Amino acid sequence: MKYFLWLLRIVVGVLFIFSGVVKANDPMGLVYKMDEFFQALNMTFMSHWSFIFSLGMIAFEIVCGVAVLIGYSFRLFSILLVLLNLFFTFITGYALFTGKVKECGCFGACIKISSDATFYKDIALTVLSLILYFYRARISGLFNRHVNTAIIILAVVFSAGIQWWDLEHLPFHDCMPYKAGYNLWEKMQAGPDYKPAVITSIFIYEKNGEKKEFTADNYPWQDSTWKFVDRKDKIVSEATGEPEIHDFILLDSNKTDQTQAILTAKGYAMFWLVRQFDKADMSNVDRLQKLAAKAKELHIPFYALCSADYESSMEFLKKQGLTDMTFMSLDYTASKTAMRSNPGLMLLHDGVVMNKWSYRDYPSEMTLTNGLMDLK
Repeated sequence: MKYFLWLLRIVVGVLFIFSGVVKANDPMGLVYKMDEFFQALNMTFMSHWSFIFSLGMIAFEIVCGVAVLIGYSFRLFSILLVLLNLFFTFITGYALFTGKVKECGCFGACIKISSDATFYKDIALTVLSLILYFYRARISGLFNRHVNTAIIILAVVFSAGIQWWDLEHLPFHDCMPYKAGYNLWEKMQAGPDYKPAVITSIFIYEKNGEKKEFTADNYPWQDSTWKFVDRKDKIVSEATGEPEIHDFILLDSNKTDQTQAILTAKGYAMFWLVRQFDKADMSNVDRLQKLAAKAKELHIPFYALCSADYESSMEFLKKQGLTDMTFMSLDYTASKTAMRSNPGLMLLHDGVVMNKWSYRDYPSEMTLTNGLMDLK
């Protein structure tokens, strides 16, 4: 039994650490996913706490995984482990059976697995954690109390540190379809095997206390004794070959779509993405002003992609001394997917993303020699 419990501890502990570290690579991704769940659960008032919940959950996953491996305060952590797995099982079950959330985001954007596989994975983890809970008395600390405590403190510092770095800069590994090396226009095109999803509507009616499901072909529209209760959509077959990018649309001040013209243009272009003006970190605006002025001098298009209307965007740009930029509106969701920081800078060449910078890391110099740009 001793070796069996050790095997369970290694499996559960390593999986929790791995899951936490993968999500810590992009903590804002979990924030947005949590917002999606709150909206699906009609609990949008909880979205104000999504940021805190997400960071805390990521840190707790890592710390809990370490605690399971070294047997730190196992009586406490065995209970927390069961509760956490039950919570994850509920979340993934909700995503699977309601279809209101496409993916649970359990391993972040870098590792995507189907909703049913995620749900069954969480059921298995819940069973394993229950076994560890029932045999918690047989599990003792791997090291003495002081060493174990030091390891837990290091785990807390690590989980907080990696998230702080990603929030101040950008994810260590970009898993979005806007990463360096990707041609944005090509990513917006459907694949040769494209097939749209097949979705059928299910209508729920009630009669004499009995609820029954109907399709659009047989629902009792002529029978007034049946009372409509609800409607839900059921995916018959998933779409294949869909574009990886489908909402990156650039509109000018006249609301004319300039997406294709800009993304297929030859040469360099710079995008400055800014979402909520009141929450945008403008601490390095002086660098940005110099870059925009230099780009104008070198005849390099420099676009401000704002998730707001033209009037308020121009007022904001003027206030920040960024009048050398050309306004384009961009959907809020597309902006936060393309650039995790608010604001952030993106460099393109022939429509291919060359580099991205958060507001902390704007280049301070720009030179163009023999058609090649150098940013430092």
